Amino acid sequence: MKRVIRRLLVALCAPVLLMAAMATPALATSPHFVSATAHLSGVNLVVSFKEAGLGTNEQITYTATADASATYVCVNKGGANPSASNKTDVSGPVSATGTFSSGKNGQVTASLTVGPPPPPADFSCPKGQLQETAQVTYTNVAITDTTNGVTEPIPGTFSTGCLLPDVRGAC
Repeated sequence: MKRVIRRLLVALCAPVLLMAAMATPALATSPHFVSATAHLSGVNLVVSFKEAGLGTNEQITYTATADASATYVCVNKGGANPSASNKTDVSGPVSATGTFSSGKNGQVTASLTVGPPPPPADFSCPKGQLQETAQVTYTNVAITDTTNGVTEPIPGTFSTGCLLPDVRGAC
């Protein structure tokens, strides 16, 4: 009788055990930034990052944000900024967004480029003068995985300094 019960149990449990052995385990995800840095490239801020703990082949959207200030000037043919009215300071939030695939390894390594705030629409240079960017500064920089709601601040102030040192009155 014990043999019959044992065979019956094996016969009933075998399909369940076989299905459990063949099942693919679910991968747990825990999105987190491994690294996040920023550097200047001309007047633009390049935010580079690596995020891990993502699912396989997921489309992840990122937004790089910063507070920025920029000074725009008009430069005459003599290499000067001839008057205070030909100079304007602009500040405000700036951002860049991109979507990247996490690939087979559940990671994204990418960069986003953020530009300075543009000059106001009513700022223009007189005939014979060119509009130039005199300086740009970025603060409160962060990268956000908007798909998973994960944000990583990037400490520091990123400033070009004076880009027009030879232009009298520019900086």
